[in-house]
Amino acid sequence: METLLILYSIVAATLVYLLWFHHLARKLTGPKVWPVVGSLPLLFLNRRRFHDWIAGNLRSTGGAATYQTCTIAIPFLARRQGFYTVTCHPRNLEHILRTRFDNYPKGPEWQTAFHDLLGQGIFNSDGETWLIQRKTAALEFTTRTLRQALARWVSRTIKTRLWLILEKASSEHTSVDLQDLLLRLTFDNICGLTFGKDPETLSLKLPENPFSIAFDSATEATLQRLLYPGILWRLKKILGIGAEIRLRKSLEVVDKYMTEALTERKERPSDDLLSRFMNKRDVDGNLFPSSVLKRIALNFVLAGRDTSSVAMSWFFWLVMNHPRVEEKIINEISSVLRETRGEDRRTWIEEPLVFDEADRLVYLKAALAETLRLYPSVPEDFKYVIYDDVLPDGTHVPAGSTVTYSIYSVGRMKTIWGEDCLEFKPERWLSTGGDRFEPPKDGYKFVSFNGGPRTCLGKDLAYLQMKSVVSAVLLRYRLTLVPGHRVEQKMSLTLFMKHGLKVYLHPREVGGTIAAVSA
Repeated sequence: METLLILYSIVAATLVYLLWFHHLARKLTGPKVWPVVGSLPLLFLNRRRFHDWIAGNLRSTGGAATYQTCTIAIPFLARRQGFYTVTCHPRNLEHILRTRFDNYPKGPEWQTAFHDLLGQGIFNSDGETWLIQRKTAALEFTTRTLRQALARWVSRTIKTRLWLILEKASSEHTSVDLQDLLLRLTFDNICGLTFGKDPETLSLKLPENPFSIAFDSATEATLQRLLYPGILWRLKKILGIGAEIRLRKSLEVVDKYMTEALTERKERPSDDLLSRFMNKRDVDGNLFPSSVLKRIALNFVLAGRDTSSVAMSWFFWLVMNHPRVEEKIINEISSVLRETRGEDRRTWIEEPLVFDEADRLVYLKAALAETLRLYPSVPEDFKYVIYDDVLPDGTHVPAGSTVTYSIYSVGRMKTIWGEDCLEFKPERWLSTGGDRFEPPKDGYKFVSFNGGPRTCLGKDLAYLQMKSVVSAVLLRYRLTLVPGHRVEQKMSLTLFMKHGLKVYLHPREVGGTIAAVSA
């Protein structure tokens, strides 16, 4: 009898919750809501085009410049009360990222999910722990020494590896997965810059690297924790099953590699980020312990690899489909090299662009920014709400809930970027005379590098690396997509191409000279 009463109570409580949930959901803006399941069926049906689905829902909220927020109703699974608040309005983004910055931290659920991988590193911490790392990193990222160190890594990787791989594929008329090559290149560069150790994942044989494989596996397993209620992944962790066992084994490999790198740096300090952080102190005035130093380094690896490589992949795809833009980029590179290296075109392709040359590529920077507007490397980001708040557009967000800001959707709003918002148009980033890069006056129309106190410290270095790499490719080759290859978005926190970017490379003639020669 007692068991029956408990069962009836559970059923009654569930029904009351669902009736209350449906009553509230009917008043919300956003996708259609059904009894019991909320918007879950639509979420499932649109899982392969999630970012475009979110953008469509935000557009359908009325389209007015003052209202680009919707709520997605998912009973039981959502973080708070069964509702997700999603917004892309610049005023809301400024409110979240700057004005009320302290009210919108990463939050406990995000930090707990990522703790095993990133610990209390800069991208997984809040408050004083984050601030001390931010201040330390900010000092390092403004030094010319770090810029010069990255320039050396980028130049060496292009000249001794990337060009060799591309030349081999071109001469043998075989295709390459450009996304994979770029991931390897940026991974090697950021590892070199962070702890002075080159994993050499980019080479002719494209070898499998245990650290790289383990790092990827650990990142994927960690991301899965955000997709399910916390109790499920915690239970898997206790039982040692599924993604959690893969995460544990991957972290063992990652930790071993980082321990070796840290030991080497302690014996032979260099000009890498890890060596610099070894001399810094935490909030209590103590030197960072080894366990924290390793996690700090991993945070930089995570931030510096995927974002730049993914942005370049979408850039190359867009340029292949916009020959007018490609021609203007080639003309600009040629013009700069003519001034810096003279008329002998052979010198243009003997060495990669140095950063001082890349600095002068204004139109190329505009094309990269336009790529990130349409295909931001991190399409959606999330913030935890500490105290009840009201966004500038009037949307109430309760304490303990999660607010998602859709960076992907911002670039697809006519009310924000104009009627031509879906067009790939680098000119929108240039001054009237076309000789200066001019970002929008409203900085929160473009938050691909985040905004407010958490604005990406490596933004300028990222642009320089991307400009150097894409110049090294485009000056030598014209790219064409492999027939039948499908370019699709992979649904993850980073906007990877699901099937990679498979292309053929055709030697380019620049001013009558075949540009692709033996590296």
